[in-house]
Formats: sequence, structure tokens, C-alpha cells
Amino acid sequence: MSRVPLSLSCVAYDRTRALFDGRVTVAGCDLYPVAMSPEEAFHRNFRHQEFDVTELSMSSYMVQLAEGRCPYVGIPVFPSRLFRHSSLYIRTDRGIARPEDLRGRIVGVPEYQMTVALWMRGILADGYGVQPEEMRWRSGGLEEAGRGNVVSINLPEGVELRPIPEGETLSGQLASGAIDALLSARAPSCFGRVPEVVRLFPDYRAAEEAYFRETRIFPIMHLVGIRRSLVERFPWLPVNVQMAFEEAKRLCLIDNAKIGHLYTTLPWAVDELERTRALMGHDFWPYGAAANAHVLERMTHYAWSQGLTSRPLAAEELFPASVRDLAKV
Repeated sequence: MSRVPLSLSCVAYDRTRALFDGRVTVAGCDLYPVAMSPEEAFHRNFRHQEFDVTELSMSSYMVQLAEGRCPYVGIPVFPSRLFRHSSLYIRTDRGIARPEDLRGRIVGVPEYQMTVALWMRGILADGYGVQPEEMRWRSGGLEEAGRGNVVSINLPEGVELRPIPEGETLSGQLASGAIDALLSARAPSCFGRVPEVVRLFPDYRAAEEAYFRETRIFPIMHLVGIRRSLVERFPWLPVNVQMAFEEAKRLCLIDNAKIGHLYTTLPWAVDELERTRALMGHDFWPYGAAANAHVLERMTHYAWSQGLTSRPLAAEELFPASVRDLAKV
């Protein structure tokens, strides 16, 4: 059997670097990786399905999966995970000092269904009793005008979502005071430049560590998807791709633990790794469905309760059976 050519689009993270430099490949395949930002990967693949294997937004994947129209089959590889208390920006002149003060406020978000917003809306509801319908939502490009949703959504009655004016950006709206707050994966350019724009959680690491201690959740942002038509043709692909990403992550953690010479451009990177493991465990960035069952259950609940998915998703729907039941030695 000839080898399968496989194009890959994702960020060249330290945990995926071995797939880019050739130390790891997908068994039975010739891998052609292309590095790009998450936003570009989502746009090019949700809209145009340009790549065989790609990094995908977890929330957008769930939206399409629930409607039976996702062109990719997901596997439980999560190249991006982030605590998101750092992603909520406010204006200091609007009387917002705590999460409860967001009730009735105008909150910007690049895309309502994006995973950072899914998590923070859930955290605001669970931890502070602030529901999505108690805020007024505005969507648009963070730094470039004209951004729209990469997937279509139908929101429940009571949720106010409107686009910002044509030609405007969310960063500009926050700087001018047209919106009161902003949920964004990236820091807006007005942050650090406009004195009235600050984070709602200034000591976000303390808030995020407390959140982990309470919930044991390290939020998943992105997963890896494989073109559905390829999985139908080559049913062995999901496991082989999963194993390749697992090996790349394993090599990354070995490198990050080396203190003789540093693989990360931070002077105390090894100490940071040790501190993280003391709080979160040795494998603090787990792949796999079983290891992340409690995180995935929370995500599917948020997607349904926030009206993003048209029906509740069962955990076993997220990934094919082959990657939920890997062989053990």
C-alpha cells in the first residue's frame, strides 16, 4: 500500500514542533505541515476544508457536529489549552469592579461561539451567577473590521447579539467607550495604551490557580480534526494521527525539563514546569477522551446551556470509538 499524503495546518507550538521538524511523523503517511495562526486555520478549514488534518476551535466543532455538518472528525488531541480569566477586559470608568457588575453591560467578543467566550460565560454563570442573557453582546473584528463567524449559530431568545458598526473594531470600541468590556483570546491593542482599559482579574494567575484547585479543570480550547472523507477511506488514520501528536508532546516535555541547556527562552522555565506539576500533576496537559472526561462534559454542557449546539452532545459523539479505546500494554 502506498503512503497517504497528509497536509497539516496548526500552530508550531513546542508540543507540535516535532511534527514540523520531522522527528515525528504519522505512520503510513507522508506529512506536509504548514504553520499558521489559529484564526487562519479555523477560517480556511471550517469554510473551505483546505487541509487534511487541522487545528480546530472546540466550540465551533461542537456547533457543527451537533447539526451533523462537520467536515472533520475530531480526535482527543488538544494543542491549545488556556485558563481564561486573563481574557476579560473592562473599562474602569463604568463601575465594574467584580464579575457581578457585568450585568446589563455591553460586552464585545470577536465571535460569540468562540471557545474563550464559551468558557468565560460558563465561569461567570457557575462562579458568579452572571448569565449570558444578562449582558448585551457585540461582535466584530478585534483589530480588523469585517470579521464574521466562521460557523453559523442560532442563539436562544433573550440573548442580545449585534455586530459593531461597519468599519469599527472591538479594540477601538473599547478604547472609545462604545463597549464596556471585552472577551478576547488576544489582548486588544488598546490594553496598556488606554489607561481606562484593564483586566477584570488583574492577578489572573491567582484566580486561575484557585479555579483549578476547585474544579480540576484546565480548559480545552482547540482540538485536532481529520477530513471526514479521509477517515472513511482510511479508518486507521485517527489512531495513527493521535499517536503522532502524543509522541510530539512527549518529546516536548522531555526537552522542557532539561536544565543543562534551556529549550524555552525563559530563565526559570524548568522551575515553572516543576511548579506547574506540583499544582496540576505530572501530565498536566493530557490528551485522550478518558483523561479529559470531566472537562469535555463541562464543555458540552456549556455549549447546550448557552444555546450554541442545537441539542445536547453525548461524550461518545465527540470522537470516533477507535481513539476512545486505545490499545494498552
